Amino acid sequence: MFLRKLNRLRHTLAFRLTLWHAGIFTLTSCVAFLMFYMLIISVIRQRIDADLLSQVNQFSTLLSVKGVDAVKRVAVLEAQAAGVKKIFIRLLHRNGEIFSSSNMTYWQDIDVNRGALEQVLSRGSPVFDTMVIAKRKSEIRVCYGMIGPGILLQLGQSMEEYTRFIEAFKKIFIATMSLLVVLAALAGWFIARRAVSGVEAVTRTARQIADGALEKRVPSLPGQDEINRLATTFNEMIDRIQGLVSGIREMNDHIAHDLKSPVTRIRGLAEVTLTTDRSLPAFEAMAASTVEECDRLLDMINTMLVISEAEAGVQRLQPESLDMAAVIREACELFEPFAEDKKVGLSCIAPDQAVIQGEIGKIQRMVANLIDNAVKYTPSGGSVSLTLAEETGHVRLEVSDTGIGISEKDLPHVFERFYRCDQSRSEPGSGLGLSLVKAIVQFHGGQIAVDSAPGRGTRIRILLPKNPMQKTALNRHTFEKNPDPR
Repeated sequence: MFLRKLNRLRHTLAFRLTLWHAGIFTLTSCVAFLMFYMLIISVIRQRIDADLLSQVNQFSTLLSVKGVDAVKRVAVLEAQAAGVKKIFIRLLHRNGEIFSSSNMTYWQDIDVNRGALEQVLSRGSPVFDTMVIAKRKSEIRVCYGMIGPGILLQLGQSMEEYTRFIEAFKKIFIATMSLLVVLAALAGWFIARRAVSGVEAVTRTARQIADGALEKRVPSLPGQDEINRLATTFNEMIDRIQGLVSGIREMNDHIAHDLKSPVTRIRGLAEVTLTTDRSLPAFEAMAASTVEECDRLLDMINTMLVISEAEAGVQRLQPESLDMAAVIREACELFEPFAEDKKVGLSCIAPDQAVIQGEIGKIQRMVANLIDNAVKYTPSGGSVSLTLAEETGHVRLEVSDTGIGISEKDLPHVFERFYRCDQSRSEPGSGLGLSLVKAIVQFHGGQIAVDSAPGRGTRIRILLPKNPMQKTALNRHTFEKNPDPR
């Protein structure tokens, strides 16, 4: 069980981030230690070399003032004073022969470096050398220098004290580094867990949503970092998905309701005909009613297909040149009898010609739905007006009526499929008219807006680009806000 948890932990992002954090920290600390260590070694050697060179200069001065015998005596005294295990002094001839030295009992393994002597004789300046003796931990720093004509000095100093300092430094560094690596791992784990906590919250919420809890959302996180933006984007995506699912459910309910009514009427009519009047006229009436109900169903289904295809972008626009002004005038002539029957005035204001690129069948259906809705919901004595105007790069169509209007709470939903306001439920219809209009407008790259107030009428405004392939300028266009169409 423990091994399984450990193996699962090893594959987590937090573990990998912690490993990277601790590894990079350790590597950089080791590099810093190495540089610091080399600096200490360099400073120590420079200090030792400066001391050795100072003593060589002192012996050179002593030789020139008091002679070689004084140098011999001082060399022995100097070694005794410092400690025979700390320094040694030898006086050499040019050929490397030793003619005087301090107590060499401890230093008997030290030889004369002939190469160093040749360098001193050729260059005339002191030469330094580092020696290592077997079975001794510390190194020895040796200086060769000429202190007088034909007389060379070999001066050596033990680096034991400095070696102990370096060893102590190494131990302290290892102990400190071990502690810091552990702290770095803990800090890395804490930081990694904090960093991925937002991702875990998204993952938990996604699991809950996958189980059917669409109302779940990722908790709000402080700040504006990447994780917070991810959570915000995820919540927005789920809001959109939930809206689509709710819309699908509502649409299914509406479809079921709208299909149930005509199917029930068809069945009822057939049942009545079969159980009561079996005459030929009765069967003909039943067939006619059935055809009428089927036409209504087919019209609703075809409308839904057109809306779905337009919104999903399944169909590609196949534009052709059409005169929008002619379409408006023909639609007004077509609906003139219907408006007269309701005693509603229908007027049309359009230029002589307004050519755009679009699919004439869809444009005609859009205009017909707008006029049908306006006349249907305008009481007797009211008026409906269509105004078409050409503007830069697009045409503007406004359909205004003096009808019953739309309440403020219903206004945001008028373009939803199957949505019907309370005032419109008494009129026949399926609630797909304005949804179809919006789908056709968007299919042509246009924009649509509605202004309305209860009892004061409704105004629908549409912008259509003259060339649907040039949508950029139209997308930057905004409708002027005017909630009151009157």
